[in-house]
Amino acid sequence: MSGKLYVVATPLGNLADISARALQILSSVDLIAAEDTRHTKILLKHHAITSKMTSLHGHNEEGKAPSIVDDCLAGKSVALVSDAGTPLISDPGHLLIKQAIAAGVQVVPIPGASAVIAALSVSGLNTDRFLFEGFLPVRNSRRKKRLQELAQQPVTVVFYEAKHRLLVFLQELIDVFGAERQAVIARELTKQFEQVQRGSIAELRAYFVANTEYLRGEFVVLVEAGEETAADTLEQDNWLRCLLAELPVSKAAAVVAKVTGGKKQLLYKRALELQAGD
Repeated sequence: MSGKLYVVATPLGNLADISARALQILSSVDLIAAEDTRHTKILLKHHAITSKMTSLHGHNEEGKAPSIVDDCLAGKSVALVSDAGTPLISDPGHLLIKQAIAAGVQVVPIPGASAVIAALSVSGLNTDRFLFEGFLPVRNSRRKKRLQELAQQPVTVVFYEAKHRLLVFLQELIDVFGAERQAVIARELTKQFEQVQRGSIAELRAYFVANTEYLRGEFVVLVEAGEETAADTLEQDNWLRCLLAELPVSKAAAVVAKVTGGKKQLLYKRALELQAGD
C-alpha cells in the first residue's frame, strides 16, 4: 500500500503554535521534506522529534520530487514542511504535490498557522472576501501593471513584501491605489517583536520612514477593498440585461455577483431598476 504525503503547517515564529496532530505526524513519518533543514531542526528539537529529514526547496525541487513520490509509492510516509506557516503559500512544494497526485499518492492536509489568515484576522479590514496576491513581480513594468489591475478590486488585497523593498512598495501603492486608501502592515507575527500598524497608505509609509528600525522581519501588507468603477458598473448592467431576458431577478443577480465579484444585494436592486426601466 502506498504511503501518504502530509502537508504540515508549522509555526510562524512561536514554537507553541503547532497542533497536536501536526506533532504526531512529524514524529511518526518516515521522512520530513523541509524547505531548510537547519530551520526545521530547531522546531523538531524543541518538541523532541527525531524523524529523518531531507531538504526540498525552490532550487532542488525538480530533482528531488520524483524520489519523494517514489518513497510514498513504496509505502513510506512523508511530511512536507516550509520554514514557517502553511507549505505552498508563496513557498516551494507545488511540483511535489502535483507529481504525487498524478502518481495516485494520497495527499493529506495538516492545517495550522498561516501568515495570510493571521494578518487578516487582526487587520480590521473586510474579511468576507479577499485576494491573496503574495509577492508582486520583480520587474517594475509588470509590478505597475499588476497593481493597476488590483487597484479597484472590491475585495481586501493581501501582499507579501521583503523588508528592503517595503518603502518602495508603499510608494508604488500610493501612486496606484491612492494615498488615502486604508491599509494594514503586519510584521513578525507571533514573534517577540510582533507589530500590526494601521492607517492610510501614506501614513504607514511616513511611519516606517520615521522608524526605520522596524524595517526588519517578515511583512504582510493588506489594503482595503477598492470602489467599483464606472466600467465595472457598465459590465454588470450588460450582464444583467442579458440574463434578465431568461432568468428571474434574484437568479440573474446571483449569477452576475459570482461572475463579476459584485455584491448580490446591490445587483438585485440594480436588476429591479433595469427591469422597471425596460
